[in-house]
Amino acid sequence: MAKPMKTPPAYAPNSVDHALRLAQILQIDGAITVSAAAERLGVARSTAHRLLTALVYRDFAVQDEDRTYRVGPVLALAERAQSDVGALRAAALGPMRALVDRIDETANLSIRTGRNVRFIASVECAQALRVGSREGMVFPAHQATGGLVALAALSDEELELLYAADDRSDPAEELPDLAKLRRELGSVRHSGVALNLERTERGVVAVGCPVRDRAGATTAALSISMPSVRYSPKQVKPLIAAITAAADAITRAL
Repeated sequence: MAKPMKTPPAYAPNSVDHALRLAQILQIDGAITVSAAAERLGVARSTAHRLLTALVYRDFAVQDEDRTYRVGPVLALAERAQSDVGALRAAALGPMRALVDRIDETANLSIRTGRNVRFIASVECAQALRVGSREGMVFPAHQATGGLVALAALSDEELELLYAADDRSDPAEELPDLAKLRRELGSVRHSGVALNLERTERGVVAVGCPVRDRAGATTAALSISMPSVRYSPKQVKPLIAAITAAADAITRAL
């Protein structure tokens, strides 16, 4: 079932939001300096320093001898995974910004982790009515544009194993109808893109395509998100051309 478009809660203290964003940045990038944190958050260096110090106190971060902050025990991921995700994000940001300049809609980069898809980069457009940053957010893979793109790279056997009913850590997790999902993924494989008409969030339309590594394997998904009031079926062809060109540019930059 589609969720309402996400908007920042009016009651969230800025310091809490900034700290959570810093935790996301650390987990994705692996390390950050005070000046880089201040720039990413749009705050003063002193504020960024206080936030990072608080994360260190709670073991979300640790400080190296060169004063660089990196993930602490709470956020620790495999070193190789951190390196790969950070390299992917770094390679994607330039093409994503060029894509947003071209189409003036928000661009997102996501990766699949099990049954979920996680947004590791977002570049917002400048329009007043726009889809906001999804960086750090997690959605069920079978509901999200990038998730459908990633799932389409799996074989039917791999898909069945992924969604085995007896392999749920959360009994409340809603598994997809596999027969229906296979049909949808067949369409994604055939067209090379996934079209999401308010499937993940009400009021949001998205188009996504795979980002491949040098060997041709799907390593991530690049998507364009826009308010549904601005969407027209006539836009699909030019959007696909723009997003495919951006995905190819990411592959070349990897």
